[in-house]
Amino acid sequence: MRCNICERGCLLPEAGTGACGLYSRIGREIVELYPDRYLIICPISIETMPLLHFYPGGKFLQISTAGCNFNCDGCISAAIVKEMDPASRAFHHLSPEQVVDEAVRNDCIGITFLMNDPLASFLTFINVAEAAKARGLLVGCSSNGYFTEASLDKIIKLLDFVNIGVKGMSGEAYSRCGGGTPAPVLRNIERFCQSGVHVEVSCICSKGHNQEILILADYLANISADIPLQVMRFIPVEGAELALEESIRKAEGLRDMLREKLNYVYLFNSPGAEYLNTLCPGCGELILKRDFYGPMGAKLKPAGLGLGEKNCCPRCGRELNIKGFVAKKVYQEGDFQGGYPFTRALEMMEAILIAMGVREQQKVVRIWEDVLCNNNLGRFHDDIRTPRAYIKTIRHFGGLIGLQDKAEALAKYLEEKLLLIESGLRTVDRKPRVYYAMGKPNFCIKGGRLENQLVETAGGTSVNREIDCEGRPGMSITLEQLEALNPEIIFISSFMSSPVDDFYEECLKACLDVEAVKNKRIYNLPAPCWDFGSPRWVLGLMFIANIIHPGIFHFDVLAEAKVFYDKFYGMEFSLSDTNLSFGKPSCSFKWDTQPEMLKKGGETCRQTLSLSPSAL
Repeated sequence: MRCNICERGCLLPEAGTGACGLYSRIGREIVELYPDRYLIICPISIETMPLLHFYPGGKFLQISTAGCNFNCDGCISAAIVKEMDPASRAFHHLSPEQVVDEAVRNDCIGITFLMNDPLASFLTFINVAEAAKARGLLVGCSSNGYFTEASLDKIIKLLDFVNIGVKGMSGEAYSRCGGGTPAPVLRNIERFCQSGVHVEVSCICSKGHNQEILILADYLANISADIPLQVMRFIPVEGAELALEESIRKAEGLRDMLREKLNYVYLFNSPGAEYLNTLCPGCGELILKRDFYGPMGAKLKPAGLGLGEKNCCPRCGRELNIKGFVAKKVYQEGDFQGGYPFTRALEMMEAILIAMGVREQQKVVRIWEDVLCNNNLGRFHDDIRTPRAYIKTIRHFGGLIGLQDKAEALAKYLEEKLLLIESGLRTVDRKPRVYYAMGKPNFCIKGGRLENQLVETAGGTSVNREIDCEGRPGMSITLEQLEALNPEIIFISSFMSSPVDDFYEECLKACLDVEAVKNKRIYNLPAPCWDFGSPRWVLGLMFIANIIHPGIFHFDVLAEAKVFYDKFYGMEFSLSDTNLSFGKPSCSFKWDTQPEMLKKGGETCRQTLSLSPSAL
C-alpha cells in the first residue's frame, strides 16, 4: 500500500514506515505515529511565518511538530526535522480543541503551521484546522507543497492562506530533496489560487541556481502577476557549502529582474536591504514598511501610507493583493519565539555539546528536553549573551549529561583567553568606538548581544549600546544615526554577512561620513559563527582584540583555530569547510548515531525508490 499524503508515494509495509518515518500502515489504514504532539505552540506576528500580504501584523498561533517529508541539504530547520526525536518529552500533548483554546486565549485571529512541514503531521493538522474553522479562526501553513491530489482535496477547503516553498524548477532540484519533479507543487499552486486560498511563494536564492527563480517567476506571472514572491537568500548551514551563499548585492540585482515579471517581490535574509517593503505597483508609493527580523522573517514597522479603502493604494487607488486589515498593534514575540530563531536556539545548545565532543544526537536531545521542559529558553537566551555566563552554561550542560571533565576543559580554555586579554588591557586608557553591523551599514545589532560584549571584552567601546534598538537581532537605523555614532572601527557580523568591498561601496554610495569609512577600518571575521552562537566566539574575540588594539595583541587566529578544532572537535580546521551553522563546526561534520526513527525512515526510503522510481 502506498502512502497518499505526499507525492513521494512511499510503499508502506504492514507496521512499517516510509521516507519520513512518521506514518505507518495498519491493515488498509494509514496512521500517524506521533499525533497531537507539538514542539512549539506560541503566538507570532504573521510576518515571521513569513507571510506579508495576509492580515499584515496579525497575531496568529504558531504550531510546529517534528519531521519532514523532504530531506533538503542545508535545511535551516534541520534541528527539528532531522534531529529532534518526535517521541521526546519536550513535546506538548494537546487535543485539537485545546490548540484552538490556546489561540483564543491569546487573542489570535488564526492558527498557522510552520517551520516543519504539515505534511509530516497531516492528520493532526487536518483535525486542528477543522476545529479552528468551527470556532471562526483563520487557518494556514507553510509547506513544500508536495501534496497529492487526494491530500490536497482534504486540506484545501480548510486553508485561508499558504506559503509554498518551491525548491527549484527542475527534477534535479527536487531529487536533491528526495522528490522527483516540481510538477505536483506547480499543480498545487494553481489549485490553491483557483480555490481562493491566499498564496505566497518562497524560493531559495543561491549561487548558480538563480536561473530557475526567473523561470519560476514566469510561471507565476502566467497565473497572476500579483502573487507575492519571497526570495530567500540562502543561509548555508548543515552540510551546505559556504560558497553557495549569494551576496546581498547580487541578490538585490536578481530581485530587480524578478520585479519586471511580478508586482510583489521581496528579499529576505538580507539585513538592511529595503526589499521587504510593499510598494504600490502602480505609483511606487510605500504602502507597508518592514524590517529584517531574523532568518526567514520580517517585522511590520509603523511607516508607509497603509491600506486605503477596500485595500487599495491611498495615493493612486490601485487595488493591492493584500487580504484583510492591518493590525493596529504588531505583536512582539518573546526570546527565540516566532519562526526560525527557535531553531537557532536549538543549534546554539547543540554547538556547546559538540564542542564537548558529543557525537550522539540523543545526548543533544536530552539537553533540549531539559531546557524546554523546564521553561529555561529565556534564561538560555540571556546566558549566551555574555562570555562569563556562556561559560557557566557550558559547565551546567556538561553536568547534565555526565561530561563534566570535557565541559571543564572547554570552559577553562575560554577562561584562559579571557584572562589573557583582560591582563593585556590593564594599562589601556583609551577604548576606540566600535560599531557592529549585519549585512548592510544601516543594520545595527542590538547592544546587549554577544558581538558587542566581545567588542567591550577586547577593549573597545560598543557604540551599538547608544541606540535604543528593538527588533531581532537588531534593527535598521538611519544614516544620520550612524553618523552621530561616528565609529572608528566597524565589524560586519559573521552571520548573514557581506564582503568588505560590498559593504564599503554601500558606505561610499550613501556618502557615509564616519571615521571607520574614511580610514577604511571595516572588517569581516575570518570565518562564520566566530562572534555568536558557538564556543568559536573565542576565536572571534582574539581577532577583534587584534584589530582594536594592534599594539597589544598579536594572536595568530588561524593557528589558534587549528588548535581549537583539534582539541574540541577532533578534526582539522579548514576555512573552505566552514558554513553558517552554529552547531556544526564544518560542512563535513557527521553524527555517530541517529535516532531510530530517522534510521528506519532512511532505509525504507531507499527500499521504496528501488521498488518503484516512477512513484516519484
